[in-house]
Amino acid sequence: MSNTLGKILQLGRRGQKPSCAAVVLAAGGSVRMGSDKILAKLGEIPVLARALRPFQDCEYISEIVVVTSAEKLMEVTELCREYNIGKVSKVVSGGKTRAESALTGVSEVSAKAELIAVHDGARPLVTEDLIRRTVEAASKKMAAVPAIRSTDTLKIAGADGAITGTVDRESTWRIQTPQVFKADLIKGALTKAMKQGVSLTDDSSAMDLLGVRTYVVDGDEENIKLTRPLDLLLAAAILRDRRERDENRAGL
Repeated sequence: MSNTLGKILQLGRRGQKPSCAAVVLAAGGSVRMGSDKILAKLGEIPVLARALRPFQDCEYISEIVVVTSAEKLMEVTELCREYNIGKVSKVVSGGKTRAESALTGVSEVSAKAELIAVHDGARPLVTEDLIRRTVEAASKKMAAVPAIRSTDTLKIAGADGAITGTVDRESTWRIQTPQVFKADLIKGALTKAMKQGVSLTDDSSAMDLLGVRTYVVDGDEENIKLTRPLDLLLAAAILRDRRERDENRAGL
């Protein structure tokens, strides 16, 4: 057994608190949103600041690397300072694709990191609980992602719009982030994907190239990704509901 693999397998056995770095991707072009969704205000706080705060507060997260566009490096750096996201060790410029940005981010993480969580900066409603559960699963199984089981009927259609088949929804999941992996594995997987020119929409797909199985943990219906203007309205409604729930619990 190689030293690297031995360390990977031992991580889940030691019983100690997992040590995980977070890479938050905030380099997208926001084409479908029509404006910069990362810096848009959600309840008077920028979307990116909301996405970073749960990682800042989570005891499993040792450092945060933010990947953004070259034009927003200074603005994002200032945002991290203004909102006291002290775990941010670096703010770096991403690539042309999500895979390039993810590889840039994981390559900038400290060599001490045993696990790396990759999160979409456009998911501002992630919770500490979801981060903890996914990190704990990855510490035992090497790769874990939060997911929601599909409830809609899923169809396959051709280029002409004609339905050609039905997908069994019992075996399909809607994948979320943060996705958490053993550090050496995700670095190798993303490097391999880039060398092979594989297009990725999420990081667990890169693990498939290594033949490493990724496991799902229960996701969070509120952990939505902001893609279109309507999503901002939905996120604002979720925030209001959270505040009301917190107030009701405090009043008990």
